[in-house]
Parts: sequence; C-alpha cells; structure tokens
Amino acid sequence: MSISIRLKIMMFLQFFVWGVFFVTMGGYLTNIFASYEEEGKLNQIIGSTYATQTWAALLAPLIVGFVADRLMNKEQINGILHLIGAGVLYWVSTITDSPSQFFFAMLAFFICYMPTLALVNTITFQNVESTERDFPRIRLWGTIGWIVAGLVVSQSFFGIFPFKVLPGVADAGGTAVQFQIAALVSFIYGIYSFTLPKSPPEGKGKPVSIIKILGFDAISLFKNPSYAVFALCSFLICIPLAFYYARTGDFVKLMAFGDDTGGVMALGQVSEIFFMALVPFFLVRLGVKKMLLVGMLAWAVRYVLFGMFPSSSAMLVLGIALHGICYDFFFVTGQLYTDRVAPPETRTSAQALVGLLTYGAGMLVGNYVLGYWGDSVVKLDPTSQEGWQAGALQFWLMPAIFAAAVAALFFFTFWDKTKAIEEDAVDSMDAGDAAPAVP
Repeated sequence: MSISIRLKIMMFLQFFVWGVFFVTMGGYLTNIFASYEEEGKLNQIIGSTYATQTWAALLAPLIVGFVADRLMNKEQINGILHLIGAGVLYWVSTITDSPSQFFFAMLAFFICYMPTLALVNTITFQNVESTERDFPRIRLWGTIGWIVAGLVVSQSFFGIFPFKVLPGVADAGGTAVQFQIAALVSFIYGIYSFTLPKSPPEGKGKPVSIIKILGFDAISLFKNPSYAVFALCSFLICIPLAFYYARTGDFVKLMAFGDDTGGVMALGQVSEIFFMALVPFFLVRLGVKKMLLVGMLAWAVRYVLFGMFPSSSAMLVLGIALHGICYDFFFVTGQLYTDRVAPPETRTSAQALVGLLTYGAGMLVGNYVLGYWGDSVVKLDPTSQEGWQAGALQFWLMPAIFAAAVAALFFFTFWDKTKAIEEDAVDSMDAGDAAPAVP
C-alpha cells in the first residue's frame, strides 16, 4: 500500500472518531440530563461539556511541542493517545447521571485527542514529496471522514433517504451508541497508527521553549496595527462560533430533522469542500479584507436564519450550508494572511498563536457564554420543540448581533493591503490545488 493511501486512511479515521459524536453530543446531553432543566442548569452543562475540547486545545501545543518533537516518533504517540482515548470514550458511554463526571471524562478524552490533530499533520509533512501538492489531497480525507461519520450515526444520506448501516439501532446520535462507535474506531485507529510511516522527533536535543511552543514569540506581529485588529477580531468571532458547534445539532434535531440530524449537519462539510475550491477564485477578486468580512457576516446571517425561521427546514439547511463560507472565507483566508505577514522564522509560531486565540480562547469563552445566555437570560428549554420554538429568536439573535458587531469593527479598523496573498491565489488557481479543509 502506498504512503499516500496510508496517510489518507489515517486522516479519514482521525476525523471520523471526532465527527461521529461531536455534532450530536448536545442532543445526547439534553436526553440524559433533562432533569437539570428544572434547575436552570442544562444549557450550562452543554456549554461546559463542549468547552472540554477548547480547554484541551490550549494544552495540546505543550504535549506536541515537547513529547512529539523531542522524545518519541509521532506515529507511536498518535497510536498511544488513540488507544487511551478509546478506553475513555467507552467510559463516557457509561455515564448517564453525573454531569461533572461526564465533563471530566470528556476532558480526559480531548486531552488525548487534540494533540493528535497536529500529529497527523506533521506525520504527513514528514512523509510526502511536496507539501503544497500532496497535503491538501490527503487532508481532504479528514473532511470526508467527518461527513461519513455523520451519515453513519444518523443512518441517513444527508436526510434524503435512509442509510441503514447500524441494524437494530435507532437514533444512534441520541444514545451512547455514538460514543461506543467512536471508541471502537479509535481503538482500531490506534493500532493502525503503529503501521504508519516512521516520523521521528525533529527537535531531539534542542532546548525547550514554552514561549515558542505556544506561539508567543509571534506577539511581535501585534506591532502591525492591521494584524492586531485581525487577531482581536479572530478571537471575538469565535465567541459566537461556539454557539454553532455546541447547539445547532440539538436545535435542528428537535425543530426539523430528528434522527437524520447527523446526516443533515454533514452538509456543512460538503459545503466546506465546495467553497474551499473557490477560495483562490474569490481571493483574487475580493482581496483579503473583503474575504474576511464576508466570512464574519456569514455567521451573522446563519444565526438570523436560525432565530427567525426555526420551523423552516429549508432555512435551517441553508444556515448549515453556510458553513463553507463561514469557515473557508474567514479561517482559511486568515491562515494565508498570517503566513504572509509573519517573518519566515515565526510563521509556525504565528499559526499556533492564531489557533490559541480562536479554537482555544475564543471558543472557550463562547461555550461558557452560551451556557449563561441560555439558562440565565433566555431561560431556554432545549428538551422540547416547544421550548426551542419559544426561545430560538432570543437565543440565536445574540450571536448574530455579536458577529455583526465584530464585522463592523473589522470593517472600520482593518486597512492592510497584502497583495502577495492574491498573487499566490492566482498561482494556486493556475496549479489547480486547493487548501486543506477543516471541519
């Protein structure tokens, strides 16, 4: 089997493990902890549980930067972490009466899982001939893995027709079956990881710098006023972003799609693949500022659709399909912008810093904000269609307004003219390559 195929299987399994439960976990938490709605704590339970992923994201660079770069082969660490993660996921599937125990179990899993996101990238980088040519094609299989996971757990082909691959199982996304599937695949993947191409530590014998591992040596980029605005807005826009990842699944399940929710939500990743291919085209014509602005405004539009048309299946699907624009136009363009603004010696650190600000700090704040907003302000009852119908407008309008305000701040304060990115986009269109998609 060629190295390319082995790495594509790695990416597929990597994101299947995550995607098979992450979208539908909110609905599952609503089912098993419904009694906490009477105490006004259910939304906070959901928000804090999703925050385990962001807490772990803050710790991941330390694990990868120290262990994988200096002590052990990356494929070995990847295998060990996924085998441990498989055991933790099975433990998660047995917890039904303790939100705090569920929180710590999920935190333990994500502490194992989040470092592997960086590991699979570096394993790929060390074993392909051309990063620019080969990595996007390999990374694409991660998004496909996430999509297939959604179809499997929903047993539905994007909500269009049944896709029965789990005989005898009904509503896998609303039961512990989703975690059991994830545990099984994680176990198989963990064993498979030891067969991956050898990826030895590249920093063995070099001094450890916590500042560099966390990307803090790239803080000098903030001397550039436009980059400082970009960094601030990246952090802020991820606060409303958390609402989508944590609450859309249980919202659309009760409002429209029921057991088909996982398959319908996978349309967001299909949209991602489509718009990823269009990033170079639009980047040439719109430029960096307009691309970033469109990405931020797309979040506001999505939440307006959710809030104003909660009973419309068509509007909910449209909101989900906007994920391609929301992610690709903002995050991918932002990564390209960072790569061009940062000096060569700090590019890796700069990307790490952006990751900490967005999927780390920004979404961490967002997960706790959505819990407080749902329980203390909206008094949202997420256990029934009637409860969502009554609270949808107020619940979703806040992140919509927040995203629009961040977009306005960005519009009036960001003035960078980075032509190199547009020129690279032309080259990318000529070469026919697309950047890698991320769920």
